[in-house]
Amino acid sequence: MSPDFPFDDASTARAVIHEDGTLTRWSEGARRLLGYEPAEVVGRPAAVLLADDGARPPGPGDQRWSGTVALRHREGHTVSVWLLARRRPSDDGGPVTWLAVSPLPAVYPAPEDDELLRAALTQSPCATVVFDDQLRLRAVNDAMAELIELPAGRVRGLRAGDVGPAPQGQEVEAYMRRVLATGERHEMQTFMKATGEERPHAWLMRIAPLTDASGRVRGVCVTLHDFTGHYLARERLQLVNEASVRIGSTLDVTRTAQELAEVCVPALADFVSVDLLDPQEPGEETTGPLTAPVHLRRAAHHSITPGSPEAVVEPGRLDVYPAEAPQIASLLAGRSVVTPVPSGDLDAWRYWDARRVDRVTEYGIHSTMSVPIQARGTTLGVVVFTRYRRQDPFSPDDVLLAEEVTARAAVCIDNARRYSRERETALALQRSLLPRSLPRTAAVDAASRYLPAARAGVGGDWFDVIPLSGLRVAMVVGDVVGHGIQASATMGRLRTAVRTLADIDLAPDELLTHLDDLVVRLSEEAGGDGSTGEVGATCLYAVYDPVSRRCSMARAGHPTPLVLPPDGAPRQVELPAGPPLGLGGLPFESAELELAEGSVLAFYTDGLIECRDRDVDAGHQVLHDALAAYSASLDETCDRVLHSLLPPGGASDDVALLLARTRGLPGSQVATWDIPPDPALVAPVRKQVVDQLERWHLVEASFTAELVVSELVTNAIRYGARPIRLRLIHDASTLICEVSDTNHTAPHLRRAKTFDEGGRGLLLVAQLTQRWGSRHTSEGKTIWAELGLFEEE
Repeated sequence: MSPDFPFDDASTARAVIHEDGTLTRWSEGARRLLGYEPAEVVGRPAAVLLADDGARPPGPGDQRWSGTVALRHREGHTVSVWLLARRRPSDDGGPVTWLAVSPLPAVYPAPEDDELLRAALTQSPCATVVFDDQLRLRAVNDAMAELIELPAGRVRGLRAGDVGPAPQGQEVEAYMRRVLATGERHEMQTFMKATGEERPHAWLMRIAPLTDASGRVRGVCVTLHDFTGHYLARERLQLVNEASVRIGSTLDVTRTAQELAEVCVPALADFVSVDLLDPQEPGEETTGPLTAPVHLRRAAHHSITPGSPEAVVEPGRLDVYPAEAPQIASLLAGRSVVTPVPSGDLDAWRYWDARRVDRVTEYGIHSTMSVPIQARGTTLGVVVFTRYRRQDPFSPDDVLLAEEVTARAAVCIDNARRYSRERETALALQRSLLPRSLPRTAAVDAASRYLPAARAGVGGDWFDVIPLSGLRVAMVVGDVVGHGIQASATMGRLRTAVRTLADIDLAPDELLTHLDDLVVRLSEEAGGDGSTGEVGATCLYAVYDPVSRRCSMARAGHPTPLVLPPDGAPRQVELPAGPPLGLGGLPFESAELELAEGSVLAFYTDGLIECRDRDVDAGHQVLHDALAAYSASLDETCDRVLHSLLPPGGASDDVALLLARTRGLPGSQVATWDIPPDPALVAPVRKQVVDQLERWHLVEASFTAELVVSELVTNAIRYGARPIRLRLIHDASTLICEVSDTNHTAPHLRRAKTFDEGGRGLLLVAQLTQRWGSRHTSEGKTIWAELGLFEEE
């Protein structure tokens, strides 16, 4: 059989006509109708068969044509024939052809009384068509004839593909063959636009066998049921379910708005835009009644056309909407507003924004629907649904569906905003508790980085650089277990405690012991409300002395630091592993190492080296490699380390990184004297100090330094214990006087009474110096005082 005539072509006259009017196929039924052999007509214009030159041919835009025409028979007489012609575009881009068919009256006469036809039409509840056992159309009822817009008496003998759209017709014929073969009913659903419809409908097609009295299958009855209402309700329910799954996959406001737009295109609209109100102040809700004009920021939009060319406003841009805009009418009324476009308000739109009117005209936008985004009594913004490719306007059911989807999205957007606000609050708290900038010291050059976790929020990581007496510097890095406001608050308390303990110059192991006691007390306080109250933390504390170039450090469950010598490869510091803070009662150990000037110490928290896709050892190796490529800029090194170790989406835990490059103080800037315990020798000591300051070109500081040294040395001789040592240290801006002895009793500043002979020395020192204090050492104590310098030119 020919692909153009897949059935018995003797029962129906069929011809294929090229778009230029040339006959390309001629069936046996056509030969029987007009008497021409295929060789006589194929390749000739079809118009030669017309007996009436005034017959109207199909127009350029027609997809189907039907009518009665007068055709010339081969023997010379005229035959009046009813024709049905259907345009057939080529699947491979070839020329368009027409298939013209006509049932042969001799084969399909009009029956006066057909039992099969009467049974089918009597039992059919709706549009019905009957086919015989050769799948040739026998009859249609009036409902079906009206639907296909073909006369009932003219379609007998045609195929299903002749009267309906080609894909659906072929599918129906395949199911009818199955029904003929099995004798079992079959149902199929399709969404199509019938010839007599203005827009597509959803159809339920029931295909049932027709049998005679003996049970033999004699034909097939096909009935069509319009279930568009049920179909649309199911589509709406599916859209609502899809929205509940797809919208709110993250706690990002912009992404949630984009998901809302994408879910509704093309199921509900051809173009969807989401505009949100900006909070009055960062972190605040938009409260109070809205008044026009209203500022809205485009959060997202999506279109059936790639690139969303319909959009006038780009995502992230703030735009002003006047009272005439449908969006504002919806926001002010607090309900959905459907606007037909163009309408009488188009001139007002042009006055507001001519670009929008140009888009309306260019794309043929005919209907918009504005739905306010509201959640928990707060108005967040508005969603605008636009149709231009779909010809049907928004119906009341569409409004209900849009409101349902928008309400679900509103809760997700509100949750995302609340999360963002809480995260920003926590980040602000975290930043306020961390040092805004690292102090400039004579001991080290330092650079640092802090990054909160990408998903878990802020945590309790911290770092600090604390200047100590004698030009020494303390460096600390810590990590509180957990995330959120509580972890940040605990971190702030621990950082404050470390600075307080550092001011009294405790050794690293002693400082961690005191800090451990504090964490134990914090755990007890936190557990008072019925929770476990466990507070855990790790910490590393180091003290570097630029005079001796020695660094002592201790750690409490914290990762081991790395040191990069100026002429070597990075290596881990051999440091005893202390227990994490909060266990209580366990000792900590210090270690001391000598560092060459220019060495770089790397302190970090575990979030830097721990990664879901990489084990800790591999993280250590990547850190070694990143530090090995050290550059002169510590900030560049920090950035390279983070770039090498952190995944593109951000770390899963907080990251704190502190790099410190050591400096050394030359011996020429330090002077030391052993002081005999004789008050009479204080005057010669003062003379030696003045001479040393002259050699350092610090004559302007001689008078103050002489008074301070005199008082500190006299107190050490009077109240201290041998040996007594005086040390002067200076850098570009500071002169430090230190007096050490082996007595562990620290001096106290007090106010002398009127008739007291002493007690005014330390008060004098406090008034003359920038700051002063004392620190305990393993041998005793050291009293120190710092003087500001203006070096001689």
